[in-house]
Amino acid sequence: MGILLAFLPFIVFAVADRALGPSEALILAAIVAVVLLLRDWLVLRKAPKILDIGTTILFGGLACYALLGGPTGSIFGVRLAVDFGLLVIVLISMLIQRPFTLQYAREQVAPELWDSPTFIRTNYIITSVWAFAFAVMAAADALLVFAPQVPTKVGIIITILALVGAIRFTGWYPERVRQQSAG
Repeated sequence: MGILLAFLPFIVFAVADRALGPSEALILAAIVAVVLLLRDWLVLRKAPKILDIGTTILFGGLACYALLGGPTGSIFGVRLAVDFGLLVIVLISMLIQRPFTLQYAREQVAPELWDSPTFIRTNYIITSVWAFAFAVMAAADALLVFAPQVPTKVGIIITILALVGAIRFTGWYPERVRQQSAG
């Protein structure tokens, strides 16, 4: 549940983008990101997670840019910036050797497994799948920005497939690793 809640600002952005417009959606998503970050830090007394910090910076920066009158471009241009920003957050988490899924996975397993090479490798693999999904989403956004003749539903279908694939893999892969380790 924790990792899905971390994507709430992106969900709010996607819904509000359609209903209110890109600038308003960025502001609303930034507010949600800040609220989630503060909730975990101040109310639940949890250390801030890489994804939450990155999301707050991403939406906060884009919202400030929009508020200061920066051009927001098309809806798909803004989505491209958001999805590319998310990809960068995920890649940075791997570059600093803290794949973003690791913090969520540690909430679900015993502490004695946290330093296990299998546990760490599993999280790198899952994080890589999410990075691939975000790269696919950014590519779909770029396609809609640079090839406006492509029907919007193509980008939406690609985005949905990428997200569903990453979510399913995240649920399936750890169980597969557990079964292989036990057998």
